[in-house]
Amino acid sequence: MELASRARHTVEVEVTPAYPVWVGQGLMSEIGSFISESCLALTSDEVVYELYGEAVKGALEAAGKTVSVHTFPSGEASKSLKMHAELLGQLVRAGLDRKSAVVALGGGVVGDLSGYVAASFMRGIAFYQVPTSLLAMVDASVGGKTGVNLPEGKNLVGAFWQPKAVFADMNHLRSLSSKQFKEGAAEHFKHGLLADPHILENVAKPDFQVKGDAGFLAETVARSVRVKAEIVAADVREAGRRAHLNLGHTLAHALEAVTRHALSHGEAVAYGLLFNAYLAAARGYADETERARAFLRYLSPSPLPDVSLSELLTYMRRDKKTAGGHLRFVLLREVGSPFIVDDVSGAELGAAWQKLKAAI
Repeated sequence: MELASRARHTVEVEVTPAYPVWVGQGLMSEIGSFISESCLALTSDEVVYELYGEAVKGALEAAGKTVSVHTFPSGEASKSLKMHAELLGQLVRAGLDRKSAVVALGGGVVGDLSGYVAASFMRGIAFYQVPTSLLAMVDASVGGKTGVNLPEGKNLVGAFWQPKAVFADMNHLRSLSSKQFKEGAAEHFKHGLLADPHILENVAKPDFQVKGDAGFLAETVARSVRVKAEIVAADVREAGRRAHLNLGHTLAHALEAVTRHALSHGEAVAYGLLFNAYLAAARGYADETERARAFLRYLSPSPLPDVSLSELLTYMRRDKKTAGGHLRFVLLREVGSPFIVDDVSGAELGAAWQKLKAAI
């Protein structure tokens, strides 16, 4: 199945069943033609819905769909068991059944929460992703990780539930602030470190911005999606290689938790990437610290919280990436060659933390 010529790229996620990620400009006018279910729940946060919701709803209804709308407050606080339960109740009251589908319109929070709702409702119904942020386009919308947070940590409750399709429309990037765009670039930059140096080059180009050329943005977003799609296809449930996607995330999730998400995910990941670069360089692997520092300067994140490493370790040890009581970190032998270690000493962590604080 192909979208019209306005779609610049199609990336297939080769899981079972496989699904497409369409990346281009002006995709929303045709979205209803590519959703087979007739009864849909359109989920979104209040900010995104005000920007795009009525247009997407109208496009779906024009294709003969029955659409109920379910919105919630913007932000990580909505990624909770309470909101999950509230949305499930709303779907029941809206008359959805096992042949219905959820269409998630928004960023990573919307996709994670809505996907978990779809995975839970009547033991699982169809799910479509319409990511509206760079972060969601290149990362959160692809791969089927869904879930919510607990007070004790990020993404500790959830399910693997793959979407049937993803529609990444470059027009949706236009409403982002420069700060939001740059924060989304953290996962994009991570994919470059993991597998595609061209992504690292593209981040430095003038068109890599909210008002950049849509064709260039579609191309570089598609490159990033391909990195994630290939890794997900090789390891759907994170038994091995997919864990490489956690590059920078062991520290990042702890930073998000300790600041109660005052530090955004993108900012936290950027700090985590530099922290891991210090760990790798100290072990004699390729030194990517300057590249990571340059990206941090580009992002210009909020300051690191004034906390001790021991406070962060409390959250790190609760993280789902911890195995057998050992913290796990993804390091790079060089760009494109990630590997996992679980023997990082307290001294190594302390040295990297001090260097990270000094680098800001």
